[in-house]
Amino acid sequence: MRFDYVEGTPLPEPTLPPGYFWTSWSAAQTTTHARLIYTAFHRDLDARVFPTFRSYDACERLMRAIASKKDFVPKATWLIGRRGGPSEQIDYCATIQGMLKGDGTVGGILNVAVIPTARRRGLGRALVLKALHGFRDVGCVRTTLEATAENAGAVRLYASLGFVVSRVSYVESYVETGKQF
Repeated sequence: MRFDYVEGTPLPEPTLPPGYFWTSWSAAQTTTHARLIYTAFHRDLDARVFPTFRSYDACERLMRAIASKKDFVPKATWLIGRRGGPSEQIDYCATIQGMLKGDGTVGGILNVAVIPTARRRGLGRALVLKALHGFRDVGCVRTTLEATAENAGAVRLYASLGFVVSRVSYVESYVETGKQF
């Protein structure tokens, strides 16, 4: 799917529910991003299509690889956290990462990951908007992402933000015998 920035058209500001906060990219948080990707996807539809999501170690390698690329966009890479419990411990619950594509005028959203216990609170919408702002700030005129067509909720979310289907590709998904997702 793709989102084209239209000059003069305002991009809504991302908002978080009370008690939630943003954390910008820091290499020290690489494992936090990896844990959230794994927690959000390892038992989900996306793990059938992307085997990397089935293993925490693979998610950590993926996140380290993303962050090491010259086209990595820290301004489009975020965590959402919340404070909870008597000690006000920080609990991170959502992440997004961004990379530049092609000539550097196209941003690519890699993962929109919200852990199951934090879903349906508008965090995915907020993450995508925050990344769109980051890509626009570094000069992108378009942002793309891939969505699994079977994930109707995600497709609806992206469409509601102005993304349109730009191409359809088919990837065979499979489930290993005896493996539960």
